[in-house]
Amino acid sequence: MNSIAVIGDVDTVTGFKLGGVKEGYAVESPEEAETTLRNLIKENFSIIIITEKIGDELREVIEGFTKSSALPMIIEIPDKSGPSERAVDPMRDLIKRVIGVEMVK
Repeated sequence: MNSIAVIGDVDTVTGFKLGGVKEGYAVESPEEAETTLRNLIKENFSIIIITEKIGDELREVIEGFTKSSALPMIIEIPDKSGPSERAVDPMRDLIKRVIGVEMVK
């Protein structure tokens, strides 16, 4: 099983590659992001990091994968423009699903 891959804008992917992540995919459209995500899942990565903007565009696809399997963990991070305003926090939901404890603000 491969370890970590990143999907995002060029700046995010470049930053992770400079930090030592070997598998980085800069995408420019939701269709390209979805194709890349599906391919990485097939390649058995354990962690896939995506930007929140891409996560919002692919919400149904991501939820379909994360509800059926614990791996890969799909982790959403802010891009260079900062965090998104959201009603639901995907990271909070991931923690609750994985460890069974709800994080309280």
